[in-house]
Amino acid sequence: MAEAIVELQGVGKSFRSSEGAARSVLEGVDFRLAEGEIVALLGQSGSGKSTLLRILAGLIGADAGAVRYRGQPLYAPARGVAMVFQSFALFPWLTVQQNVELGLEARGIAPAERGRRAAAAIELIGLAGFEGALPRELSGGMRQRVGIARALVVEPEVLLMDEAFSALDVLTGERLRDDILQLWEGGTMPTKAMLVVSHNIEEAVLMADRVLIFASDPGRVRAELPISLPRPRDGDSLEVRALIDEVYALMTGSSGLARVEPLHLHLSDRLPDADVGRMEALLEMLIDDQRQGRADLPQLAEEAELADDALLPLAQALALLGFAQLADADLHLTPLGRRYVEGAHTLRQELFGQQLLAHVPLAAHIRHSLEQAPSGELPEEPFLQLLRESLDSTVAERVLRTAIEWGRYGEVYEYDFRTGLIHLPAGDDEAQAGPA
Repeated sequence: MAEAIVELQGVGKSFRSSEGAARSVLEGVDFRLAEGEIVALLGQSGSGKSTLLRILAGLIGADAGAVRYRGQPLYAPARGVAMVFQSFALFPWLTVQQNVELGLEARGIAPAERGRRAAAAIELIGLAGFEGALPRELSGGMRQRVGIARALVVEPEVLLMDEAFSALDVLTGERLRDDILQLWEGGTMPTKAMLVVSHNIEEAVLMADRVLIFASDPGRVRAELPISLPRPRDGDSLEVRALIDEVYALMTGSSGLARVEPLHLHLSDRLPDADVGRMEALLEMLIDDQRQGRADLPQLAEEAELADDALLPLAQALALLGFAQLADADLHLTPLGRRYVEGAHTLRQELFGQQLLAHVPLAAHIRHSLEQAPSGELPEEPFLQLLRESLDSTVAERVLRTAIEWGRYGEVYEYDFRTGLIHLPAGDDEAQAGPA
C-alpha cells in the first residue's frame, strides 16, 4: 500500500449558527490520500465537502479526531498542499504572471526565482505568451488555467480541486480536465496526489482511482468505489458506463435493492431542491412509448440536458413523494406516478398535496399549525427557526422555500410573498371558520 500523504481519522467539525446553536457539518470522517492516486469526492451541496478540503489544506482545524500530514499532526496551512477553486479567484488588476507569482511571493521567494518558476508553470499549463494579459482579457478556461498554474507553481505534493471545472462550459471543462490528466500521467506535474470535489459523476469516473460518496447532515463518507481502469478512459465504453451507473446507484442510496416504499424524512430534514415543473417533465419523459415507465439515470440526464446535481434531487423528490422508485441507477414510474402524469391538472394537484402531507413531515407540520391558528395564518419565521436548529441558515431558507412551493402547488397552504405569512387556502379557511 502506498504511503499516505494526508490522513484523517474520526474527524468532526461544527459551526455556530447566527442564533448561537452548534451545527455538526462533519462527523466521524475517515479518509486517506496516498501517493500516486486521484480521489474524487461526490455529494450533495452542503454536505461538508468544501469544509473537508479546508481541513485537509490546514486552513481550518477539526473539532474532533486527528488530521495528519506525512504522519505529523496538521495544525496550520500545509506547505505541500495547494487548492484550485471553482471561482478562479484571480486578482483582476494583476497580470497572469503576477497572479501566478502570488503564492511564491507569500513564501518569501526572491523575485528572480519566482519569475522563473511562474513562467515555467504558465508554460506547463498551456498559457505561454499570455504572461502580461489581465484576467478580463482571458476566456473562462484560460482564467482557470491561471488558477491551476498558481497552485502548481508552489510545487505541491497534494492538489485539491474544489469544483474546478464546473464554472466552465462543457467542452472547455472537458479539455482542461484532459490536459490535467495528461500532465499527471506524463509525470510533468510536481503533484503526487489529487483530491477532486465534483458534482459531475462522469468526470469523477474518468479521473479517479477511487470515488467517495459523501452523506449529508452531518457530512461523512457513506460509500467508496475503487476504479482500476487504466487512463485515459473512454466515456462511451461499456466499462465506464457501468461504473457511472454504479455511482448513480450509490448516490441515490438504491444500490443493490429495489425501493418499493417512499423515503422517510424527519421534521427538520433537508428536502431535495426540486422544482415541481421539472419533476412533472421528468415523469412525462418516463411515460413515453420508448421508456414505458423506466429510465436509466445517466441516459435520462443526457437526454434531459440536466447536470447530475440537478437530476438527482428531482429523482429523489419523485421517490420521496411516491411517484417513482429508485433502484440501481434506474428511475421507475409507480402506478401512482402513472395516474398522476396521465391525470388532469386538478387531479395532479390533489395527488401532489395528498403525497406531500403523507411523506413530508415539515409540510404536514405547517398545515397542522395553520389549522390550529385561529386566523388560519402564521408567519414563516417560527418554521425557519425550527429548521435552523439542525440546518445552516441558508439551507434552512432553501428547505422552507421548497416546502412552500410544493405546498402551494398541492393546495395544502398558500404564501403571501409581501408579508411572509403562510395561510390556509381560501376554501379551507372558510370551512375552518364554520357557518356564520
